[in-house]
Amino acid sequence: MMDLNNTGAVRSREDLAAYVRALAEESAAPPDYWENVDLPRYLEAASRWIGSMDGWARNQGRELPEQPTWSLLADILRAACVYE
Repeated sequence: MMDLNNTGAVRSREDLAAYVRALAEESAAPPDYWENVDLPRYLEAASRWIGSMDGWARNQGRELPEQPTWSLLADILRAACVYE
């Protein structure tokens, strides 16, 4: 089972495809910490998180790349599970 919290391990298109597949499996029976269990809520949360990810990057001591990385895409997908 893939550790969905380890988004740093997502380094290629193939990794992201596997990550999304594992996220889909988890979403079929979401754990209690999932806030956004339907697609509209999930996508809205992703949109809001993307809009505020500068603050996330600062808190993580990271600089956002000009072009998103595979890992950053995984960060967005994971954050959308719980972002309110």
